[in-house]
Amino acid sequence: MAIKKDWYPGIHLLAAVLAFIPCSGFSQAYSRNDSTITKPEFIWPEGKAMALSLTFDDARLSQIDTGISLLDKYGVKATFYVSPGNMIERADKWKIVVQNGHDIGNHTVNHPCTGNFPWSRNKALEEYTLQKMMTELDSANKLIEEVLGIRPVSFAYPCGQTFIGRGMNVQSYIPLIAFMFESGRGWLNEAPNDPVFCDLSQLNAAELDGKSFGEVLRLIETAKSNGYWLILAGHEMNEGGIQTSLLNTVNAICKYATDPANGIWIDTVHNIASYLKQTRK
Repeated sequence: MAIKKDWYPGIHLLAAVLAFIPCSGFSQAYSRNDSTITKPEFIWPEGKAMALSLTFDDARLSQIDTGISLLDKYGVKATFYVSPGNMIERADKWKIVVQNGHDIGNHTVNHPCTGNFPWSRNKALEEYTLQKMMTELDSANKLIEEVLGIRPVSFAYPCGQTFIGRGMNVQSYIPLIAFMFESGRGWLNEAPNDPVFCDLSQLNAAELDGKSFGEVLRLIETAKSNGYWLILAGHEMNEGGIQTSLLNTVNAICKYATDPANGIWIDTVHNIASYLKQTRK
């Protein structure tokens, strides 16, 4: 069966987006010599052995009320992918978060996910188009800029899902994120990010919620052994509860990562992504 040129719905909009995306000057992260793959060495700043980012979603009220002061105690800067409603409820305090050097990211206006979640049925990604997603992302950017005075360059995929549409109409909106943002972060991924190879528009992130420091330390050690970038993603910041990054664990991470003897560069997604972009050139 011959495939028509226009068979893929939405291809014209996607092509328009792709036309404005510059081609990367970095290529061939790995070189093959017969059956051997040689991994290029990547140098982190100041002789660090790895990078680590703490990220938190939705502008949960506990982040402002109990969590961020703990990060500030250690001088650790994190990335917060905010939901507009919660952000506005604590707008004055979020302005202080920005002043203290934390990274504020876009997490959409409505937090659309698959309609298989009952709470997302009226904002299901299966019913979205690229144009609708582009409009929502732009609206979130404008709102954040209006309230906090900054234009986000970081993005986190709600529920870690990167598609819109259904069946033959399914499309990835990763190219749209690549066009609009410096980086896009996933959720519940299995591997840390290889700084030489990773796609900044679909960065892997491991769950921080509910984890003990011992569990997180194993992730850190794995990333460190390869010189990788580990991104941890959480929601609430409290002593306990559902979708909660435990304060004891966050405290232990900050203490461990800020000890120079452990060779960890802990910083925001924006700062580390910017370093990768510059180094890859």
